[in-house]
Amino acid sequence: MAKDKKEFVKEITPQNEDFSRWYIDVIKKADLMDYSPVRGCIVFKPDGYELWEACQRELDKRFKATGHRNAYFPLFIPESFFEKEKEHVEGFNPELPWVTEAGGEKLEERLAIRPTSETIIGHMYAQWINSYRDLPLLINQWANVVRWEKRTLPFLRTSEFLWQEGHTAHASEEEAREETMMILELYRDFVENFLAIPVFVGQKTPSEKFAGAVDTYSIEAMMKDGKALQAGTSHYLGQNFAKGFDIKFLDRDNVQKFAYTTSWGVSTRLLGALIMVHGDDRGLALPPKVAPTQVVIIPIGPQKERERVVNQATEIMNLLLEHDLRVKMDAREDFSPGWKFNEYEMRGVPIRLEIGPRDIDNGQVVLVRRDTGEKKAVPLNNVLLEVEGLLQEIQVNMFKKAKEFKEQNSHVAHSLKELTDLITNQKGFVLAGWCGDERCEQKVKEESGATSRNIPFNPPEELHHCVVCNQTAKHTVWFAKSY
Repeated sequence: MAKDKKEFVKEITPQNEDFSRWYIDVIKKADLMDYSPVRGCIVFKPDGYELWEACQRELDKRFKATGHRNAYFPLFIPESFFEKEKEHVEGFNPELPWVTEAGGEKLEERLAIRPTSETIIGHMYAQWINSYRDLPLLINQWANVVRWEKRTLPFLRTSEFLWQEGHTAHASEEEAREETMMILELYRDFVENFLAIPVFVGQKTPSEKFAGAVDTYSIEAMMKDGKALQAGTSHYLGQNFAKGFDIKFLDRDNVQKFAYTTSWGVSTRLLGALIMVHGDDRGLALPPKVAPTQVVIIPIGPQKERERVVNQATEIMNLLLEHDLRVKMDAREDFSPGWKFNEYEMRGVPIRLEIGPRDIDNGQVVLVRRDTGEKKAVPLNNVLLEVEGLLQEIQVNMFKKAKEFKEQNSHVAHSLKELTDLITNQKGFVLAGWCGDERCEQKVKEESGATSRNIPFNPPEELHHCVVCNQTAKHTVWFAKSY
């Protein structure tokens, strides 16, 4: 037992030594996932799945507040559906797994295992939408999807992952575009204010947009190794899928028209973002709003005082629980206080509350912050207000720290050489001018390994010359290496 305890809390690979190894160490030691026997797939263990459940609850509440309802569509999609939107099938074909036989018999038509649901939802919308009175149709789906990735990394890129995908149909382009941008802002607010992850908001370049979309918009997050992670996307699909699937309606002027559609989604890669943005060499660090356990109470002291201490700790726990805080107490006797301190620090619990005989005599408890390590003795009769205030403070501070890191590692380049040097020798994002020619965009990738992340709505600086050809820039673009 003693050996197991020692193994569990041993040092994690430092981030600056090997970031990828650090990431794997943290998710394994924090017991978030395990590898499955199927290549590229993972098992979400309870501690990891609870993080996703917290994201689900918060997002679901926001979707429903904006008029969206949940539905569920089949996992299997007929091959013929993908042929109806040419760009879409070309975009997804390399990642599609197919079912070719079932029940011992070969199928007449292959079935794709859902990589995304635009096609099957488009088919159903064509049956459900007949009149302008049926619009807008606002549906969200919580589901799993499969994309047969060649290179996988737990949470960030797996062959099967969990997500939500919203699909809406509208009577006009204006209404559909408003939906697209409203959801993008919803995602930004959720990721920044709930997960405490600052993001770059903007439009994808044509080469990086969703297959079949007219326009794709994204929020991009910066990990602690400087790489980008696409944290959410919102797509304006125009009438592309409506024409492919015959989604038509009789408008107020008694004319048959094609609907305008959107789709949008975030996935369990947000858990990877949480880990990589906030984690440190001691393990996970979770923002209070998303943390499954916000406060862990650890009774300490000699055996003869144990009953008194545990009773007082239980009173505190019940008080905090009554006020909807997520609290647990670890009163196990076969683990030392020091081991528990390390364990919950590694698991990212925002506040550790320590209480012992001397604390009770002094009418106090000790609160320890995970984000800064700072200890603070607070009066026992004021513990609820102190804990609530500290949780708010930690949430704000974690976002502030991540934002400072993002700003410190955001650079500007005026030439391809400068961009390549910054990407090669410094971590982070690089802002550069782009003429709009995909050949110049590809040249950046070839020289630096960086891809365009998005065209920001509010760049810190407007750049006027293309970083590759030096012609007049049509756009100011963020470039970075990515996951």
